[in-house]
Amino acid sequence: MTGACYLGMDIGGTKVSFRLVLGAGGAEGEVLWSSLARWPESSADVADDLTVLRTRVKELRDASQHRFAGVGVAVAATVDPSGRVVSWPNRGSWGGLDLLGELRSLFPESEIVWADDGALAAVAEARAADVPCLVYAGVGTGIGGGVVVGGRLLSALSRGACELGHMIVNHGGSPCTCGRRGCVQSEASGPATLRRASAARGVNVSFDQLRAGYLGGETWAVAAVEHSCMALAAALAGIGELAAPAVHVVGGGFAAGIPGFVDEVGRQAAALSRPGHPVAPVVPARFGGESSLRGAVSAAMGALSE
Repeated sequence: MTGACYLGMDIGGTKVSFRLVLGAGGAEGEVLWSSLARWPESSADVADDLTVLRTRVKELRDASQHRFAGVGVAVAATVDPSGRVVSWPNRGSWGGLDLLGELRSLFPESEIVWADDGALAAVAEARAADVPCLVYAGVGTGIGGGVVVGGRLLSALSRGACELGHMIVNHGGSPCTCGRRGCVQSEASGPATLRRASAARGVNVSFDQLRAGYLGGETWAVAAVEHSCMALAAALAGIGELAAPAVHVVGGGFAAGIPGFVDEVGRQAAALSRPGHPVAPVVPARFGGESSLRGAVSAAMGALSE
């Protein structure tokens, strides 16, 4: 076997995903190993999560028998430049964790590159679309984002983070985990949409019920999803005024799981165009819910240093 091995990891609010690839000449080749592990739902202790992470990495090493030339990590948490978790509402016990130190202990022989999950998703999607300017929004447990301008990440914040989820689109709207009201995340994320649907229906609504209700034209489901799409469209239109992207890409597991979600965001965004300044098209992520993981692999192979 020729070429070096590179590992991508996507550390999300409900799970951690892995992809080990064989690369040569900067191009991703054969996928050698893929895996996903879910965090303990009832755990309030970061130690339990780290046990899951360490166990899965050990399984990966046992299965692959390869040295990793690079490890790229997509992170949903807010992490400071030193690699320490500042906050993560979806997994609060991670606050204060020396994440970079933990990664170095897991991969002492490898070069480790980490960045915001939305930023890495934007990198993967921009490469696949072959466009110099792109805005990415990932709709899942939370809402992440990334902006590529001139072929490079817009990285005014740490590690390319674009906190699209905390743009305020509804002043006085739903409370957000960040302490404010009306953030895109509190209006359009998966949990926010399910809460709105549950309130409208009068009973707790599961994702599968929301999906079926939306496809069936049920008023409570359609209203909940359209509200989320409008909030996201408003955020994309606002970012577009600054970044002037060729395209807006919407990904994430929640968006991918609701047929028609991205199309509705596109319709709502187009309606926000102003004379001479149309809002860029909105398209689904090429990699669905795997954009961040794909970006992590690219980061492991040096994409962020190009």
